[in-house]
Amino acid sequence: MDIIIEKTYDPRKVEDRLYNIWMEKGYFHAEINGDKEPFTIVMPPPNITGCLHMGHALDNTLQDILARMKRMQGYSALWLPGTDHASIATEARIVEAMKEDGITKEMVGREKFLDRAWQWKDKYGNKIVEQLKKLGSSCDWDRERFTMDEGLSEAVREVFLKLYEKGLIYRGERIINWCPGCNTSISDAEVEHEEREGSFWHIMYPVKDSGEHIVVATTRPETMLGDTAVAVHPGDERYRHLIGEAVILPLMNREIPVIADEYVEKDFGTGAVKITPAHDPNDFEVGMRHNLEQINVMDMNAVMNENAGQYEGMDRYEARKQIIGDLQDLDLLLKIEPHRHSVGACYRCGKVIEPVISKQWFVKMQPLAGPAVEAVRNGTIKFVPERFSKIYFNWMENVRDWCISRQLWWGHRIPAYYCLDCDHMTVDRKMPVKCPVCSSSRIEQDEDTLDTWFSSALWPFSTLGWPEDTGELKYFYPTSVIVTAYDIIFFWVARMIFSGLEHMGKEPFKHVLIHGIVRDALGMKMSKSLDNGIDPLEIIERYGTDALRYALTIGNSPGNDLRFSDEKVEAGRNFANKIWNASRFVLMNFDESLDFSDVDESEFSLEDRWILSRINTLSKEVTENMERFETGVALQKLYEFIWEEFCDWYIELVKPRLYDRESQGRLEAQYVLNYVLSNSMKLLHPYMPFITEEIYLHLADRDESIMISSWPEYKKNYSFPEAEKDMEVLMNAIRSIRNIRAEMNVPPSRKAKILFVTENSKMSGILKYGELFFRTLAGASGIEISKSKAGIDDDAVSAVIESAEIFIPLAELLDIEKELERLHKEKENLLEELNRVNKKLANKGFITKAPEKVVAAEKDKQVKYQEMFDKVTSRIKKLGK
Repeated sequence: MDIIIEKTYDPRKVEDRLYNIWMEKGYFHAEINGDKEPFTIVMPPPNITGCLHMGHALDNTLQDILARMKRMQGYSALWLPGTDHASIATEARIVEAMKEDGITKEMVGREKFLDRAWQWKDKYGNKIVEQLKKLGSSCDWDRERFTMDEGLSEAVREVFLKLYEKGLIYRGERIINWCPGCNTSISDAEVEHEEREGSFWHIMYPVKDSGEHIVVATTRPETMLGDTAVAVHPGDERYRHLIGEAVILPLMNREIPVIADEYVEKDFGTGAVKITPAHDPNDFEVGMRHNLEQINVMDMNAVMNENAGQYEGMDRYEARKQIIGDLQDLDLLLKIEPHRHSVGACYRCGKVIEPVISKQWFVKMQPLAGPAVEAVRNGTIKFVPERFSKIYFNWMENVRDWCISRQLWWGHRIPAYYCLDCDHMTVDRKMPVKCPVCSSSRIEQDEDTLDTWFSSALWPFSTLGWPEDTGELKYFYPTSVIVTAYDIIFFWVARMIFSGLEHMGKEPFKHVLIHGIVRDALGMKMSKSLDNGIDPLEIIERYGTDALRYALTIGNSPGNDLRFSDEKVEAGRNFANKIWNASRFVLMNFDESLDFSDVDESEFSLEDRWILSRINTLSKEVTENMERFETGVALQKLYEFIWEEFCDWYIELVKPRLYDRESQGRLEAQYVLNYVLSNSMKLLHPYMPFITEEIYLHLADRDESIMISSWPEYKKNYSFPEAEKDMEVLMNAIRSIRNIRAEMNVPPSRKAKILFVTENSKMSGILKYGELFFRTLAGASGIEISKSKAGIDDDAVSAVIESAEIFIPLAELLDIEKELERLHKEKENLLEELNRVNKKLANKGFITKAPEKVVAAEKDKQVKYQEMFDKVTSRIKKLGK
């Protein structure tokens, strides 16, 4: 046992050294072991474009806490790491870098662009992995995966083929969300809706060969150029006579029909709506029902195209402004109303999306959504907290077909192949040598790639070897828990659930642990625009990893947002220093060769039994909290036990036995200190892995590493409820005495006799046992225990505890003459201050001319001085008696 320990704890000297040892020893690696129960977490793969931010730090700290605990509990605990290729974000970064060199991806071509993309991935893609290691992440790095590695790419092709063969993947023209910033289609889940201030423009459409007008209201007047009908409700009497007639589309002078459709709400607006099938998903459905023409008036950059007539070449918002002006000139703009409405924007670049008709690939969602909804509804998969299942149900029960094709080059290319001679399409795992219809060898692969989330949805089983039936897949799947933020429940969690059920026949995980987002100290979301982001690596450099992990966990509960502040990190650092100093004291009072084989448990003192019972109860409670994913509650309990009960109480209580090398029970005290410190470090290890390992390696009766030590379990023979009650009596008595001394400003050097009055013989015995503690911890010169108050002076200061009263003669606490002298001086000073402030407040000139704040401050002083004066006067009166 190494009892030499540095005077101060320096995380920079410890963390990298210990992490490298853990890696070299293979402690993070999980193996298939029939004698062990598996515990599996797959890491939500961070983007290769990313740098570690507070969201990653929180997410991975929570995963590491669970993995470390389960590993110590004897599970074969696999925490599988990896990264995501992030199609849109990565391609945007590479295109941006090429732009600086004066070239575009079209100039170099697809193959050379992909070469650049892989080079970029090799150069920057592993940066975040190294940063996750700085966080202490105990991942099985031997099993690290990438969403575009060969194994996962094979899984993607296999899933695409299976779903296509079942009719669940199809290609067709549908209205989709188009991002003009990223220049690709995006799924419904990738559209962020936010309320924005806008306008309702009321436009008059002239009825052909009539003096009538139909008024329609729109928030997007630029799309009117593509209108192919005006719709009214079939039961609306106002428009019944116009159904089947034609109106003249303003600015385009095109005839369009008036149609009847129940989609129109009679009581909303004017009861008439413009129908633009090419630019609105609801209008698209109406158009399909009425066989309406689809006229697209914008190109893929949201610039008006040749179908927009005189507005061709204008940006959509520039065109909007011009259209409104032209309608006003024609007296066809009836009115403009302010209107707050929901606007959809790309979650990546923030540009407002345009609904456009496009030939894309889709996943048919209804057949997949049903089993996925049922798996959560019947409890096979549980959300923690449960309330987040409502978000899941709402999305899954209203889900539309998923657009999975993207107009990008970086990503999994869609495995569909087209014959250039007969247009036949083949979907297969690899490109056919010749067309199965006309035998032509002129075949090209689909240009589009798959949505990033298509491959991420397979993560829990593709990373374990699927579609091969591997031993890892059989042993580690289904996984145990997925840890993620609430903002990707539909992006990722829902898709993993239906993918796991469809392709594995089993749920991908048992629990979905949802955490909130990390906000700044004021509760604001961290963002570049607010410049309130905090770099976790800077925090680690200043305070150490353990302090950061403490700050991310303490007070945190599942599903709730977390406020991050320097104060929390400082509290974590202070906690680490407290533990270190206490451990250093303990080790300095250990003998160089400790042999606990001679420990006699029947010789355990009251304080020994108390602390053993407390750590025993704590082990049970912390384990239960962590099994329920209440990591913040568990850490708070550990903090309070280690700081207060172990450091501030037990260590102080056993000091006399440690200092006296000949004292009876010294070995038992050393054993208990070692046992409690060891178990405390084990329980704390998942939260603060580095300092706990460094301390553990100095203790007696230990394993090679805390990482492979056993998790503390509740022991019946270390349950001493009576000792806990008795010690609580002594601690309450000590607290009461300390409070009296503090209130009376008694210097620590002044000792006082303590008188206890109790008729309870058991209480008498407890108090008598505690005499040494009263002397060392409560400034007692001695104690006396009696059954009555007889002989106790009237001026004795008193306090009450359970079944006993405490009295301290005033003369024992104070030199009354000196105290009276001090109080009289204080009274004179307070009287002077009171006279000054009263005189000031009686001056009308001061009251009327001085600023309000200054007058208020003087009034506050008046109240404060008067209260102090009254207290001092009362105290003089009491002491005078």
